[in-house]
Amino acid sequence: MGGDHGCGVVIDGVRLALESNAAITELYLVGNEAEIQPALKQSRCQDNRLKVIHASEVFTMEDKPLVGVRKKKDSSLVRAIELVADGQAEAVISPGNTGGLIAAATIKLRRLEGVEHPAIAAIVPAAKNEFVLIDAGAKPADCKPIHLAQFAVMGSIYSREILGRTKPRVGILSNGKEEIKGTELTREAFKLCQHLDLNFIGYVEGYDLFSDHVEVVVADGFIGNIVLKTCESMGKGMLRMVRRELAANPVRKLGAALARDAFATIKQRMDPDAYGGAPLLGLNGNVIKAHGSSRERAIMNAIRVSTEAIQHHINEIIEQELAQANERLSQITTVPAPTPIPA
Repeated sequence: MGGDHGCGVVIDGVRLALESNAAITELYLVGNEAEIQPALKQSRCQDNRLKVIHASEVFTMEDKPLVGVRKKKDSSLVRAIELVADGQAEAVISPGNTGGLIAAATIKLRRLEGVEHPAIAAIVPAAKNEFVLIDAGAKPADCKPIHLAQFAVMGSIYSREILGRTKPRVGILSNGKEEIKGTELTREAFKLCQHLDLNFIGYVEGYDLFSDHVEVVVADGFIGNIVLKTCESMGKGMLRMVRRELAANPVRKLGAALARDAFATIKQRMDPDAYGGAPLLGLNGNVIKAHGSSRERAIMNAIRVSTEAIQHHINEIIEQELAQANERLSQITTVPAPTPIPA
């Protein structure tokens, strides 16, 4: 119910996912049934794997995360997360309020054993492959070195298991490659990552991101979210500029026609809808954040992303490997225990 284009677009994406993904055994549509049922009929979405769960409230973009979780207990977002918490579902997908999703998921699902804070792992296309940007917005303030170190481990696992990178190169985003660069946070995180079982290459800077020099880029949520949104904006801006310049005169129009396939390939690689959604890693359940402006293909691919996380047992692997990482870190520094989550 929280997407920019209404539940009809979400349902069209669900129909595409059910048609193409035999791995789905059940799919719940959580929201206002009075809006969902007509949209189902209009979309001609009929599948015995589909079930509607009525929720009388909507978690809006204006709602403050913690206040909304407490006051809107019958919101579609909270009810959907509770399906995962109760074991009825294995993943939750939402194009709605990001802060609300993180707050509700953290409170209802709890963190995996040993995880300090969950992190959003966004997939960003580069020249040849893609890289994982983590954290892309779940921990925008008060980040600690241990958080970045754990983000590095979770991002490496996701790159390896989902993207198929055998030994993903992991770097901390900084303003230069020298160890003396960065902030106190990044310098301390750098030291921690050196002791982990990672293919850690040190600092990476903005120049490295799209040169296929790194598979996992680690940042705090404030910086990571700025980088992600800047990349999205720049990609759209570049496409608009290319279109305008190619239409400037007949010669360029002819060249554009001859290179149409190449431009189509580039557009497809840069299309955020192809990636669907970003997982919120580190929780007892699979949580996928879809973009608020997601259309049908994005919703379909967000469902694909969730099934991949389930099939690859991402959470179990994170818990196992993070336990080993925390053990290593405890030998070089006192790692603070995870902060208790208020009931």
